[in-house]
Amino acid sequence: MSEPQAGGARPPSSPSPAGPVAARARAAGDMPAGETLPGPVPPAGQAPLSAAGPSAGERSPAGPAEAPLPGRVPSGRVPWAGGLPPFDVRELLWRQLAEMDEPVELTAAQVAALPLAGAGDGPPPGVDEVPWWLDEDLVGSAEAEQAAWVRGLPADIAAAWRDEPRSDDLPGAGFTHRDAGVGPRPEAGFAAGGVLDVALPGPVLAAGIDAAASRGAGLGESELIGVLCGWQRLASWAQAGLAGCVNVLVERRMEQSVALRQPALAGHVDAEVAAALALTGQAAGRLLAVSTGLGRLPGVAAALAAGRVDWAKAALFTDGLAGLPGEAANDIAGAVLEGAESRTAGQLRAALARAVLAWDPQAAERKRQDALKDASVQSWAEGSGNSCLAGRELAPADVIEASARLTGHARWLRAHGAAGSTDQLRAAAYIALLTGQPLHSLLPEPAGDSTSPGDSVGAGNGPGPQSSAGPDSAGPDSAGPDSAGPDSAGPDSAGADGGGRLGGVINLTMPLSAWLGWSQAPGEVAGHGPADAGTCRDLASRLGPAARWCLTLTGPDGRAAAHACAPRPPAAGTPAITWADGLRARLQYLQAGACSHPRRASAYRPPPSLAHLIRVRQRTCSFPGCRRPARRADLDHTVPWQHGGDTCECNLAPLCRRHHQAKQAHGWHLTQDQPGILTWRTPSGRTYTVTPEPYPV
Repeated sequence: MSEPQAGGARPPSSPSPAGPVAARARAAGDMPAGETLPGPVPPAGQAPLSAAGPSAGERSPAGPAEAPLPGRVPSGRVPWAGGLPPFDVRELLWRQLAEMDEPVELTAAQVAALPLAGAGDGPPPGVDEVPWWLDEDLVGSAEAEQAAWVRGLPADIAAAWRDEPRSDDLPGAGFTHRDAGVGPRPEAGFAAGGVLDVALPGPVLAAGIDAAASRGAGLGESELIGVLCGWQRLASWAQAGLAGCVNVLVERRMEQSVALRQPALAGHVDAEVAAALALTGQAAGRLLAVSTGLGRLPGVAAALAAGRVDWAKAALFTDGLAGLPGEAANDIAGAVLEGAESRTAGQLRAALARAVLAWDPQAAERKRQDALKDASVQSWAEGSGNSCLAGRELAPADVIEASARLTGHARWLRAHGAAGSTDQLRAAAYIALLTGQPLHSLLPEPAGDSTSPGDSVGAGNGPGPQSSAGPDSAGPDSAGPDSAGPDSAGPDSAGADGGGRLGGVINLTMPLSAWLGWSQAPGEVAGHGPADAGTCRDLASRLGPAARWCLTLTGPDGRAAAHACAPRPPAAGTPAITWADGLRARLQYLQAGACSHPRRASAYRPPPSLAHLIRVRQRTCSFPGCRRPARRADLDHTVPWQHGGDTCECNLAPLCRRHHQAKQAHGWHLTQDQPGILTWRTPSGRTYTVTPEPYPV
């Protein structure tokens, strides 16, 4: 490694004969600049050596005094009362040695020829002996001198001399604290913003993690999270290497099968991998499928190697883009990879599905229709000893409607005294319907009211079902049906209304252009994910008359900007565009930036209109990566109401129950800097910012 040059300084390879004690004292910061230590005391009978020329006040015969050299005594100060001897040949020799760029090693003959101080001097030191004036007891070791010199260098040059990674050479990597407000700080190590916290995976990071692991419980809070993220990046890096090795093996066997005219040779690579790694045939086949998929998606493979995504997320790309042409697959992958390090697997899966649907809606529809031929109902044993019954490759609209009806049945059962969670009651209703049992047979004894759920709750009997399609977002003129959510009064219908329309709660979002049939832009069903335009229109056509229909205008970033709900659904025969235009006067613009509190309430519980707007602005829980629909979450006061927090859109946000409890736990802190923009601070001191999820456009 070449020596770094810092202001002309260079590392001392060996102690310099010129003022070694003073040089070390200054480098270590123990002596003010301009001062020296007394020179070494000479042996008896020998005049003191001077490495810096005449003392203060003396002048050489050649003219004025020369600039002071290292070790020179300042003017007016001499270490010995008798002064220093006149300039002589020995002083000239030492000055020449001190000014040379490279260390000088003298031979035995050269040592013997050195001029002596006088007749009283003893014999020259042996060749293998260290001169007394360079003894470590007097001047310190060469290692200590070099360490002191390195400490005096600028931080980046010192890091280069120690062969350490520099923060400005290391781009950000995935699985970091993702705190844009904290820049790289080389001295912080694994703490937030430290050089190892953002280091790319590889030998340097592995060495840092290995060293940190030895500290164990001594790691700081932020350091511990940094090490955790570092392990994740290293795991991704190792798995990228595994996939690359598998691909080399596959290519080699394919080449051999062609050269040897043995096609079966390439057909059993999975068995070879299974034997080598002690995997089942299915696991080995899955490894080959993902590895070869990464081979055609170099951007995803690079993201895996850099630790931006892990193996499970990389597999989402290979699976979701498997049927697309190579160029289109790589274009979509490149777009979805932006910000992938801060997205969960569920978020990436939804983003990929939206991108594929938008790329070629017809192709996606053909793929879906072809898969319907494989529709089936399957059963298998669970690990617990229970069993599973599932329908596969069913029409999306049918599945969404069936799921909503099961939720409606579960709520009816609970309202009539049945015990159990919503999921347990959904499962009970599912089996009852398939086995021909009436729902009221699931009620506890005495049965009480034996009327069917459709007779007791539903359209025309109190509050109607909240079947709906949610706020839409195709830009400045988009519309769609919307669910009232949990802030609406009354339970959901357990079944269809009198017209056989859809019951239960469905929050459907679709662009106005798709609803009108002018485009095939995909929409979204809360809790289900992206849906093609045909499925969205099918669901919209099934909605009952009690459904809430709303219009949401979005900004350029796809986030909700204004919202209005209609007092009634579109009338038969009324052009949809006319219906949407009629909501113009009812639009309410959501707050952005500094809040002016136009809808602030004085009570703790927000009014239904404000609660609805909050859930329109943020359709999911406001914790990083959580996708639980806002209609199934609490509306939390960011600053607690009892501590002076307003019931206003700048202080309310949906939080699922688990993350609501996390926010209230010791060490956690949540702020809402702008309406809808929240910053979480975890017990480790790391911060994470959450913004509203954009609408499908």
